Formats: sequence, structure tokens, C-alpha cells
Amino acid sequence: MPFNSIFRENLFEDQVMVVSGGGTGIGRAIARELAGLGAMVVIASRAAEHLEPTRAEIAAAGGKVAAFPLNIRDEENVKATLKRVVSEFGRIDGLVNNAGGQFNAPASAISAKGWHAVVETNLTGTFYMARAAYECWMREHGGAIVNIVAEMWRGFPNMSHTGAARAGVVNLTQTLALEWAEHGIRINSIAPGLIDSSGLKTYPAVIQDRIASMAAEIPAQRMGTESEVSAATIFMLSPAAAFISGTTLRVDGAGSLYRLQGFTIPDHEPWPVYELDED
Repeated sequence: MPFNSIFRENLFEDQVMVVSGGGTGIGRAIARELAGLGAMVVIASRAAEHLEPTRAEIAAAGGKVAAFPLNIRDEENVKATLKRVVSEFGRIDGLVNNAGGQFNAPASAISAKGWHAVVETNLTGTFYMARAAYECWMREHGGAIVNIVAEMWRGFPNMSHTGAARAGVVNLTQTLALEWAEHGIRINSIAPGLIDSSGLKTYPAVIQDRIASMAAEIPAQRMGTESEVSAATIFMLSPAAAFISGTTLRVDGAGSLYRLQGFTIPDHEPWPVYELDED
């Protein structure tokens, strides 16, 4: 593969991993790293045009990959797709619920249609995916599920729809960790903060500039990388996290802790960045 993961070679050899939203951004980073660690990776997305470049990229580097179109808001489509994964590849060892979406707007300006679209994508879609993986494979064989949420611990102004949905996923993660424990299923969430991801380019320039300026307010004094979110996800899927379930790991440079009243962190050099080494 065209990078050197911090994790050991062939960590996921003979395992099958499904990554929704796996064609771009954080999902692409996770899919590439999983493939580089030996997994058979199935990337899925409603936007088929996002899948082929990543599929081709992974395949050209010698990785095992397949790309399936998928609308996570369509329960029957979700069930059929995950059954197809089991039919073609024999198993589902890990599921990364990364697909999602939202738009910037104050709560007063969000229409009912807009609200339902975002909540159904981020919360209901995650539920459909997790339950389908449970029903078609993990109930009998165990597995690991990782949900990608967001840093929304102090509210999410201008993103109330996704903030509510992501908070719902955190609670869903805790609930399923208990309900499915007897089946050997671990389920955790990763909460990225401000990440320098290709997904930022979907927002208007003024929003992109505002997000970039917010980096100075993070204790790390920089934005995070897709690689850093991928590394956290890989850890949660790995045997090293065998005793971790029902938790949410914040990948946010301590941003969710700041600003505390009466406490200011002095200006300092940004923290070192973790990026996959390119050959």
C-alpha cells in the first residue's frame, strides 16, 4: 500500500470490513488503512461516483476492495447490501458507520424536510446499518462496530439537526453495547473535532474560513487530520480494544474541554501532526 500504518502489518488479514461513506474524506482514509493492514474492505456510498476513484486507488496499491452503492436511509437497501457482503465475502468482522451529512443553518431556518433528512441519515441510517450487520452475521459470530459521530458536547449552534442526531448515536452506542454484549459484539464511537478533511470543501467559503479560524481556539492549536481519526478507528476495531465497548473516544485536541471559565491556554507551538507515511 502507498503508506505505512502505525499498526502492525496484516493486522486484519482474512477479515472483512465494511466502511459506509468510504469513498471520500475520513471514510476513504479508514478504508485505505484497513486495506493496507490486510482486510478485505467493502466501501459503500449513495454517491457511486465517489466510490470508483477510491476503489481503484486501493486496488492499484494491491489492496482487497469492493465498492457497493448504498443508501443508508433505505432499510431494505441496507439489509440487501450487507447480505450481499456476507454472500460474496463470507463474513463481516467490522463495520464503520461513517456515512453522514448535514448543512449549516440556525435551528429557526431548518425545514421539516431538512431536519428529517439529516436525522434519518446520521441516526436512523446508523441504526439500520448496525442492526443489519447484527442480523446477517454478528449475532452468531461477534464483531466490532465503530460509529463516527462529532464533537457536540456543548451544543452545536447552526448544526442542531446533526448535533441531536450524533448525540442519539452516542446513546445508541451505549445501549447496543449492553444489548449485544452476549453475542460478542463490541460497539464504540469516535467523535472527531475540527478535522482538515475533504468534507470541509462541501461548505461555502465563508464557513470554511470560519472553521479554519477556530483552530486557534483548540488547545492543540491546529486542526486534526483524517489519519488521526483513522488511527483511532483502527484501534477500536483491533484486538487491542477487546475490553472496550460502549464508549466514545474524542479525537479533538481537547477542544471539547475548552474554553473553561477563567482559564486560558497560552499561545504555543501546534502539536505534532500524525499522518500516514507516503512512500
